[in-house]
Formats: sequence, C-alpha cells, structure tokens
Amino acid sequence: MIKELRITKKQSFHFNIPKKKPKIAYFILTHRFPKQFSRLFKAIYHPENHYLIHIDQKSNATTKKDIKTFLEDYSNAYILKSENAMFGGYSRVQSEINGMKYLLKRCLKWDFFINLSGQDFPLKSNNFIFDFLGKNIGKNFMKIANQHRDRPDTMNRIENYFQETDIGFSGIPYQRSFMKNVTPYIGGQWMILTRACCEFICHSPEVKKFEDFYRNIWIADESFFQTILMNTSFKETIVNDDKRAIIWVSEEGIKLKPKTLTGSDIDFLMQGDNLFAREFDVNIDALVLDFLEESIKINPILNNSINIDFNLVPTLNMDTKKGAVLSPETITNPPTQLRKLNGNK
Repeated sequence: MIKELRITKKQSFHFNIPKKKPKIAYFILTHRFPKQFSRLFKAIYHPENHYLIHIDQKSNATTKKDIKTFLEDYSNAYILKSENAMFGGYSRVQSEINGMKYLLKRCLKWDFFINLSGQDFPLKSNNFIFDFLGKNIGKNFMKIANQHRDRPDTMNRIENYFQETDIGFSGIPYQRSFMKNVTPYIGGQWMILTRACCEFICHSPEVKKFEDFYRNIWIADESFFQTILMNTSFKETIVNDDKRAIIWVSEEGIKLKPKTLTGSDIDFLMQGDNLFAREFDVNIDALVLDFLEESIKINPILNNSINIDFNLVPTLNMDTKKGAVLSPETITNPPTQLRKLNGNK
C-alpha cells in the first residue's frame, strides 16, 4: 500500500550544495632562497589554480636552476621571461603587467590575480582563501591613500622626472606637472585583483596615459595601479586592504621596510584576518614557517556550502548548521557589479 505524502507550504528541504571555488592565478616574484620558495609554493598549491613565476634576472644561476627544476613536477606552473626588476623603477610595474598579460593570453581559467614575493607565506588554508574570495566576487583588494592629502612626504616621487636604466637612474631629476584631472593615490605593490580588472589594466586605451607618465616616477609600483583604478569606474570595487600582515620598521637609513618575521611575531600573525604575511627568511628563523604550515593544515573551512530551500518536501532534521561559517566581512562597501572593460566613469 502506498501512503500519500502531504506537503505544507512551510515545509522545506535543505540541500547542502558545494559552492564553486574561485580559481586563482598567482604571480610570484622571487630572486633568492629556492628552498623557501618551494615551501611557499606547496603551501598555496591547488591543482585548479595557476602559478606564474618571475625569477629576477639578477638571481644567481643556482637559484634559477633549483626553482626551474622544482617546478617541472607541476603542469599548472609557468615561468615568465626574466626581467631586471629595478627597485624604485617602472620595471617592477612592467613585470606585473607582463604577468597579467601572460595569464590572460593563455586563456587559462581564473577569477582572481594575487601577487606574492618569494619571501611571503600564507596565513590561511587554501579553503579559507577560496571561501573568502567566493564571498567577495567583483572586489579588488589593495592599500590606497590619497597621496597629496595623506602622504605629502611622497609627492616628490611624482613631481620629478626620473629616468630608469639597467643599473639605476640617470641624470638629475627635474620637476614637472602631474596629470590633469587625475588624483594621485599611493599604497603598496601587493594586491588581489579580479580578472576583469586585469583585463582593463592590460587592454584599455585609458591606461596608456598613466603608463606614459608613471614610467618616469620614483617607486611606481606603490602607486601606479592605485592611481589608475581610483580614477576610473573601478574605484567603487576597491577595498582598502591588501590582506597582508606586514610590520614596518626603519633600518639602515631606509625610512620604512618590512620587518623579517620570526617566532616572536606569531601573536601578531594570528590575530588578524589577513591571508598572507611578509617577509620571512629561513636563514634567520625557519621555525616560524613550521608553525604556519601546521596552522593552515588544522584550520580548514568548516562550512563550504549553501542551503537551498525547495519548499517541496518535508523538512528533515537537518536545520542545525554544521560548523562555523567563515565571516571575513570587514568590507563596508556594498556588492558592486563587475565594471565594463572600458573602465569609463
């Protein structure tokens, strides 16, 4: 005998359907410590991601060989043609753009671009990073500040003309006017960008005027991308946070530089919601990387699914949510739609 099943409108069935993981294209700039690089690579590795490596032209032959040999086992890892990325020069910006163009040209499937140095390390597991990005589709993450208002001490970088060479900068800088109807911004070189944002940077005619001007400023990699995006329609997608844990210190005449992180900085590294930290040096403290490797292994996402109400069948006893849902919502901006490729305001 078949018993009729009566269904009320209030009854529902909750299906846990895994969310589609965003795919990441990592761009890693490295120039030394090949064994440390391999630890970073393994910590962020996932077979559905892509990894583009830039080995600085100034790196020694052993470093280049060791990194290339290590990467031979990974079909989703690629090596970008080596460039001489000069500190303070536009060549660093050009390396980033070359990396974006390479990843776009190969028609690889990826949703976010994340740049790292070979001395960075993740603070969260791959699942945590996937979940965070999945909750922030269409957002771009970088440090931003109005350069004229908030960092007037850096205005000499854009008020003077600098000429980069293979060994440094030539001649005596001379003053020039900044771009008309453009507000200069500054921040840092570390960022998480959407694919649409990378397409805009690489292919929009709007970007050429910024390239022409910023090619001859000092430390362009800390302001080029910020100024472009904050002066186009991408402004609404920018979150003022690069998701990096960095301790800035003064050292040897340098006003600010990243502190080499050690075991004494563990509390600092664990207390925030940053995804990555820099910088580390295995010759100074390798144990801190041991700790982080263990940390990201035991801290996976507990809930990587969504509930869907079909309102068709009786509710089963599944209403209790399993585990804690990641809640990294430090973002106050409302969700915004992906901007058109032309980036016009």
